[in-house]
Amino acid sequence: MEIKNIKKIIEPIVVVLVLLLVYFISSSHFFRLDLTEEKRYSISDNTKELLSNLDDKVEVTVYLDGDLNSGFLQLKKATKEMLDEFKVYADDKLVYKFENPSDAKSAKAREKKFADLESRGLRRIPVYDKDAEGNPIMRVIFPWAEIKTKNSRRAVNLLKNVPGRSAEENLNMSAQNLEYELTNALRVLTVKEITKIAFLEGHGELNEAYTYSIAETLREYYQIDYGSIIENPDELDDYAAMIVAGPTQKFSEKDKYVLDQYLMKGGKILWLVDGARVALDSLTTASETASIPLDVNLSDQLFRYGVRINPVLLQDVQCTKIPVNVSREGDQPDFKPAPWYYSPLLLANPYHSVSKGITPVKTQFASSIDFVGDSTKLKKTELLVTSASTHIQSVPSIVSMDIIRVEKSGYYFNRRNQIVAAAIEGEFTSVFKNRMIPQGVKTNVKTIEQSKPTKIIVVADADVIKNDVQGYGENIMPVKLGYDNYMNQQFGNSDFVLNAVNYLTDDSGWMELRGREIKLRLLNKAYTIGQRTFWQVFNVALPLVLLAVFGVIYLFWRKRKYA
Repeated sequence: MEIKNIKKIIEPIVVVLVLLLVYFISSSHFFRLDLTEEKRYSISDNTKELLSNLDDKVEVTVYLDGDLNSGFLQLKKATKEMLDEFKVYADDKLVYKFENPSDAKSAKAREKKFADLESRGLRRIPVYDKDAEGNPIMRVIFPWAEIKTKNSRRAVNLLKNVPGRSAEENLNMSAQNLEYELTNALRVLTVKEITKIAFLEGHGELNEAYTYSIAETLREYYQIDYGSIIENPDELDDYAAMIVAGPTQKFSEKDKYVLDQYLMKGGKILWLVDGARVALDSLTTASETASIPLDVNLSDQLFRYGVRINPVLLQDVQCTKIPVNVSREGDQPDFKPAPWYYSPLLLANPYHSVSKGITPVKTQFASSIDFVGDSTKLKKTELLVTSASTHIQSVPSIVSMDIIRVEKSGYYFNRRNQIVAAAIEGEFTSVFKNRMIPQGVKTNVKTIEQSKPTKIIVVADADVIKNDVQGYGENIMPVKLGYDNYMNQQFGNSDFVLNAVNYLTDDSGWMELRGREIKLRLLNKAYTIGQRTFWQVFNVALPLVLLAVFGVIYLFWRKRKYA
């Protein structure tokens, strides 16, 4: 048999053998390659473990479908890619589908469908766009997913909408948070062990009526307890985090010791402590009231932990509004919105997992925070700051309604970016180092003077966690945390506190997914508009030129070869 004939027989056999080898290797060794710079198509090891350990079937319905503009089509595509990645690791225990909420036989049926979705917490958003002929149109979009297990369901908001950011930035941020939002819902639905946190009482802290809104939010994740410190340093060990929400009375040395040793053993604490006290009752009946420093005997403890809450009041140009009667005395009341500089809207740090992607946080009579000490064992990060136009008012002083008449000048608002909330993590030194154990503490164990790696968050305004209430007596009704009734606007207080507690209790790295950064590579609009004709001609002509060059070279090569 000729050699050429043998080659014709061997070559297909070799190809088949190689293909079989690749098949067997790929079937026994699973791997995926992500060649993007930010690994945007990769999911974390925690997510892989969560998906591979699902016990029951999970159904995901995504309502981001139908007639969408390019931005929402990109978000839909990113959601589909993420769910495809989830399916790889969940095997057959996760299924998903896309559903168009606007797909109905009649307008009445469509509206009924919308109402059903909103009754389950999926809110519609209007999107204003233009049709093919340039006419303005309005579409209703439901940027939500709904995850269902055998026993429960949970809605997932796919769209992050931070005021002040462009549509492209918000959509990009939404894509960045997809893995966290989806896995967060899955963890809530499949949790087996309940984590306990507690609100501290006994020092004039906010009562349950004023923390009702955030407590209801936190109960989706944690068991919530309220209680006072007794005398045993071990009594807090069962809690993953403690919340100190607005104390107005002094802490005893015994209570400080119990909290300190809880932190030294790796406990986490969310401190929300005011730097000044304002007599609000007087302000409602008169045009001014007094403000004084608020001393709850925590200054030395927080100072040792790396922060100082200053006894000041912050005024800021970026603030809420209040109704003010501008009519003359005796005339019909005429209320107009006026800036309430004592209620700053705080800016969130976009680079930290607690504050990234949340709307401004509403405050009232906030104080400022300074970082102190030179400990290299502590990492300190600002979470919430005021705007670039801030005024610092020392206390004691007068708080007057006349502040609304102050002009927004750089002369008065001459300070910038005052820190109101901060995260501190690392190894803390005990405030009771080289000190006697306070009287009343029942323990036979020596004082722990250096903590395990742990973390705290300090907020210099208890109103960040305080919800408003409506009604009186038995008819009292809490308002959702962060909602401003006069401005009819929802601020980011609830998201901030929830993220703060999740961050403090997170020992597995889930919150790192919120800090994931995917670069937004947008075209330079001014450049593209100016060079539009050139690039259109370039994209059409270049392939033709290359084809012609290739044809000439090919003909020249054939001519030389066969001449």
